[in-house]
Amino acid sequence: MTLRGRTALVTGASSGIGAATAAELAANGCELVLVGRDRRRLAEVAERSGGRALAAELTDEAELDHVVTAARQVDLLVHCAGVGWAGDLASMPAERVAELAAVNLTAPMLLTSAVLPELRRRRGHVVFVSSIAAVGVRGEEVYAATKAGVRVFAESLRLDGIGVTTVFPGAVRTPFFAGRRYDRRFPRMLTAQEVASALVKGVQRGRAEVFVPAWLAVPARLQGAAPGLFRGLARRLG
Repeated sequence: MTLRGRTALVTGASSGIGAATAAELAANGCELVLVGRDRRRLAEVAERSGGRALAAELTDEAELDHVVTAARQVDLLVHCAGVGWAGDLASMPAERVAELAAVNLTAPMLLTSAVLPELRRRRGHVVFVSSIAAVGVRGEEVYAATKAGVRVFAESLRLDGIGVTTVFPGAVRTPFFAGRRYDRRFPRMLTAQEVASALVKGVQRGRAEVFVPAWLAVPARLQGAAPGLFRGLARRLG
């Protein structure tokens, strides 16, 4: 997909991967509509990238309608908005379960389905930021489930003839990890810029799936080809 002169809508654009993606798309000549919850940060990202800020809570029906209206005029729809939670599943509050499902899975499905006719007409493209956690991660069961749902939704949409790219990052230095300790020497934490760069290249090259770093495709493929072996390695390596 040629990006110069295209209009892109990016959710979750106030920070992290969304903000980095906005900068990368702007550098490649895109006009931007930037959606986020943090008005101050969103305005700063919009000023840097030359985009239009649209503050909205995607889980609110009325505010989602405003985003849908804006998205009908775009060629590229990029779903970066997401929330996470890690810890003992038994202690996870029910409202956090509902929040993760609403933000990570329901909102992108509703937004995509609402603008699907226009995307078809404009021969547009959709990007979903999933996670390598979609293969299953201990201590992040609900988060992993929502990201696996994104992966299946994207694959099903792709079969419907829509251009779709799904991005699977490893651990990324974003607000999601701000309050958590990450002490592994391998794999190293990624920057949001690295993910954004891989995302944009994936769109330009028409890639169906993009793993960041690329070697993460190995455990993802192993899960499908040899699930027993995958589970054994996952239990040993954590």
